[in-house]
Amino acid sequence: MTLTLFVIGGLILMGVAAQVVLGDLEGKIDIAVYFYPNSSESDIMNIKNSLEALSDVKEVSYISQDAVLAEFKDRHKNDATIINALGELDQNPLEATLNIKAKDPTKLQDVADYLQNKKYPIVDKINYYENQVVIDRLSGILAGVRNSGLAVIFVLAAIAMLVAFNTIRIAIWSAREEINIMRLVGASSWFIRGPFLFEGVMHGIASGGLAAILFYPVLWVVSPKLLVVIPSIDMHVYYQQHLLQFGGILIGVGVVLGVFSSFIAVHRYLRV
Repeated sequence: MTLTLFVIGGLILMGVAAQVVLGDLEGKIDIAVYFYPNSSESDIMNIKNSLEALSDVKEVSYISQDAVLAEFKDRHKNDATIINALGELDQNPLEATLNIKAKDPTKLQDVADYLQNKKYPIVDKINYYENQVVIDRLSGILAGVRNSGLAVIFVLAAIAMLVAFNTIRIAIWSAREEINIMRLVGASSWFIRGPFLFEGVMHGIASGGLAAILFYPVLWVVSPKLLVVIPSIDMHVYYQQHLLQFGGILIGVGVVLGVFSSFIAVHRYLRV
């Protein structure tokens, strides 16, 4: 059962890592609103405040004309032609921007439509409509990965539980003669079940605890490699911070699995 619980624990950690990756991807999906160069900052901030009041909006960040220009110069600092051309201009030609992130990426169109319907005179363009196909496709991929990932986790967990159930059933099968003898001498069903249920509880506690302990050295070795792929979370640190909860889950699942498997397996030999 230890291997079964280790697999279940691994699936839980994979789910955590997957949620972090999906969260990072969702955080990169946004829309940008560009304002004409002569727009006043106070008018832009009024629009920003109205967007932040929308229930679907998670975050709105403002990038001023000067900040956009500084970023542009830094990005092209090795291109003398562009830098010289900017120096000859009388005013900053770049546009202030609002970057908008939604709580749910599928709601970005609602936010874009809100801005479009308001017809703000200082708004030059909204890049959502230019990137709509890409945003919709990426949102669909994220939803599909999340749903299919949960399905895979449940299927693999079910397979692992079936393996554990069969292991316990085989162990009880070897004690079938003892069960038959106890029935012949008039022992009650619960008297016969008791030792096997207790064994299932102890087996679940021991297996869950051992599986939780095994994750510590495994994650200590694997985490540095995972950080290359998922830099936003250190699985070893995460496990340390949630060790009690994680161990409790594994022990709880182990006890339930042990008791349930023992009950079903013994029931076969108690049927009249």
